Order: sequence, then structure tokens, then C-alpha cells
Amino acid sequence: MPWYAKVFALCVVAYALSPIDFIPDFIPILGYLDDLILLPIGIALTIKMIPALVLAECRAKAQAHVAAGSHLGWAGAGVIIAIWLAAGAVLFFYFAQ
Repeated sequence: MPWYAKVFALCVVAYALSPIDFIPDFIPILGYLDDLILLPIGIALTIKMIPALVLAECRAKAQAHVAAGSHLGWAGAGVIIAIWLAAGAVLFFYFAQ
């Protein structure tokens, strides 16, 4: 995968997770409209930057993974849910005192 595609993908993800937007979210409608427009455009441009051969290989691997019935996704989701529950319990007991 070309380096510029990796950098662009990283920028799209950073923008999606960043609390800083071009238009702040507290502005009604427009605050979320920039995310609704810019993120799909960024994802589409990132996909266009990936060479067709690499994209086809990754899609084949993903289909093989799904066909194999791997449940790693459920295990990962379970770990994340457990972390959130633990964090919630800590906050509850901290503020309950």
C-alpha cells in the first residue's frame, strides 16, 4: 500500500476521532453536517488510493475469515464491554461515597 494512502487514511481516522471540527458540533445541523459529508468523502478517496490488487487481496482475506466462522470479533467486543463496565463501576463507587 502506498505511503500517501496510509497517511491519508490516518488523517481521515484522526479527523473522525478528533474533538476539533471545521464546524463545531454545537452549531445546530451544520455541526454534524460537516462530519456527514467529509468522512464519507475521505473514506472514498482513501479506497481510491489503494491499488486494486491490494484491495482485492484484502477483500479475499476478509471473506475467508468470515467463511471460517472466526469469533475473534465477539471476543474483542467482550473485552471492550468488560473494560467499559469496569470503568463505570469504578466511577460509580468513587462518586457513591
